[in-house]
Amino acid sequence: MKNLKKAVTLNELIWDTEFFGVSCAKATLNKALSLTEWFELKNQFKNYSFISLINKNSEPINAQLIGKDTAGFLVDVNIQFEKEISVVEEKPSNVIIHQALEKNNQVLEIANFQFSKFKEDPELAERGGDQIYQQWLNNSFGMKDKFFALSKNEEGNINGFALFSFRNSSCLIELIAVSQRGGIGSSLFKAVEYEAHQYGCKQIKVGTQIRNLEAINFYHKVGCKQVGCHQVFHIWK
Repeated sequence: MKNLKKAVTLNELIWDTEFFGVSCAKATLNKALSLTEWFELKNQFKNYSFISLINKNSEPINAQLIGKDTAGFLVDVNIQFEKEISVVEEKPSNVIIHQALEKNNQVLEIANFQFSKFKEDPELAERGGDQIYQQWLNNSFGMKDKFFALSKNEEGNINGFALFSFRNSSCLIELIAVSQRGGIGSSLFKAVEYEAHQYGCKQIKVGTQIRNLEAINFYHKVGCKQVGCHQVFHIWK
């Protein structure tokens, strides 16, 4: 495994294991693997019931190895975006930033994401995959390292949110959702950018699924650039 560390990042997924009730791991393939590296990695698979394989930059050699030697299937292609943070003079007036937000049912109701590998993999769907984002939010409520941008309408009801956090010099948007159209998403993104600039961040990072064309077009609209395209394979043992 020592020689494999630069080529592959292998992590046991403790939270996923507890949630889905099967032993889970994630293997991120950082480069095109040699046959020796691939066989060494495959030997580790026997320790888990489920493996999520992230093929960074959709490396063709790795995709061929996965297709030939496993029963793994392509469940998603994750598109990664980045934006260099520019100076935002003021935060949109309809958006409020909260740190360590307490549980909010309006936020949970909005978090109904159509595209999700957790729902599109039948095995995960049967194990509660459709509840994964609600659980993600529940785990984020009250946490000091988690921030929420909340958009409210004239009646004071939440009509959109963005969950984000800071890592080194970057701001990571984890989830973003709106209950209706009309510029809410743009206001949320601008508010996150404003807050990230206040924290001294250099860039915003966010990802979405390749099938989510509305999200892809949105991130282009707010000035993001595509910087990655990673295949996601699922292997069940």
